[in-house]
Amino acid sequence: MNMQKVLVTGGAGYIGSHVVQQLASRGEHVVVIDNLSSGYREAVRGAELVVGNVGDAALVESVLRANDIDAVMHFAAHTVVPESVSDPLKYYGNNTCNTRNLLAACEAAGVDKFIFSSTAAVYGLTEHGVADEDTPTHPANPYGTSKLMSEMMLCDYCMTGRMRHVILRYFNVAGCDPKGRIGHSAPTATLLVKAACEHAVGKRASMAIYGTDYDTPDGTGIRDYIHVEDLASAHLRALDHLREGGVSLKLNCGYGHGYSVREVLDSVARVGGHPLNIVELPRREGDLAMLIACSDRLKQVLDWHPQYDDLDFIVRTALTWERKMVGEHARLSSVA
Repeated sequence: MNMQKVLVTGGAGYIGSHVVQQLASRGEHVVVIDNLSSGYREAVRGAELVVGNVGDAALVESVLRANDIDAVMHFAAHTVVPESVSDPLKYYGNNTCNTRNLLAACEAAGVDKFIFSSTAAVYGLTEHGVADEDTPTHPANPYGTSKLMSEMMLCDYCMTGRMRHVILRYFNVAGCDPKGRIGHSAPTATLLVKAACEHAVGKRASMAIYGTDYDTPDGTGIRDYIHVEDLASAHLRALDHLREGGVSLKLNCGYGHGYSVREVLDSVARVGGHPLNIVELPRREGDLAMLIACSDRLKQVLDWHPQYDDLDFIVRTALTWERKMVGEHARLSSVA
C-alpha cells in the first residue's frame, strides 16, 4: 500500500494519541495539529506536531498542501457534557464551526478522505437503551448536538462527490495503552473508569455514584465500555476502507454489551486490591438508565475484531497509567 501522509487533528489528546501511535507503528507518515489546550506534546509518538488551531483554515490548508495529505482524521473537540450545557456557544464554535473550516481547507487542498470522531451522545434517549446506526438522533445536550451538526455538514459535503467519509460514533471509551507508553492525562476527568482509578491511587477522596434507582439490575446506569486501543484500531480499518475505494459509512463503536456503574467500581476495587470510598448521590439531569451499542455493522463492513473486550483488563491498563502518573509526579516533586 502506498503510504501517504495522514493529518490527525487533536492527535495530542487521549483518543487521538492512541490512534497516532497505531498509525506510526504500521509505518504511516502522520502529521498532528493540536493547540495543546487539553492535549500533551509528549503524547505525540512517531508523528510531526504542528501547534495550532484546527479552525485556522489558512494554517490547516498550508499543512495539507505541504505534506501531500492523503486523509484527515478529525478528533479535535471539546467533550465535557456539563460544560456544553453551561457554555453551549463554546461547543458550537469549537466543535461545529471549526469542523466547517477544516472541511473548507480539505476542499481547497483536494483531500477526499475524512474520518470523523463522533459520539453516542447524538442518540440521546433511546426506546430500549440500545442504539444502532439507524436509531433516531435526539441529542440531550449541546455536546451531542454540536457533533451531530458536524456529521450533517460532512454528509452534505460528501454528497457533492468531492469526499468520502467514515463517521465513528464512540460509546464509553476507557483504558490506556497496554504497554503504558501513553494514557489519559486530563487533569479534570469526567469519564467513570478514569475517575475511579484516580480515586484508587489517592487522587480523589471518594467516588460518587449518581443515581441508584434506575430500572437496571443493581439500580445504577449501564454503559458500553470500549478499550481505547480497540477504538483506535477501528480508525485504521476505516482508513483502509476509504483507501480501497469504499463508500461513506456511519458506524457505532462499542462492544454490544454493558456494565453498570457498580460493576465498574467493583472491578476497580478488585484490580486495585482495596475497597473504594463510594458516596451515593441523586441522579444527574440528563443521565440515561442504559445506552448500549449495536456495532454489528462495524464488525461486518470493516472486518473489525476487538482484542480487549474485558472489563478488568480495561481497568488494569487505566490503573497502571494512573500509578505511573503518581510516580512521575512524586519524582518531579523530589527533584524540585
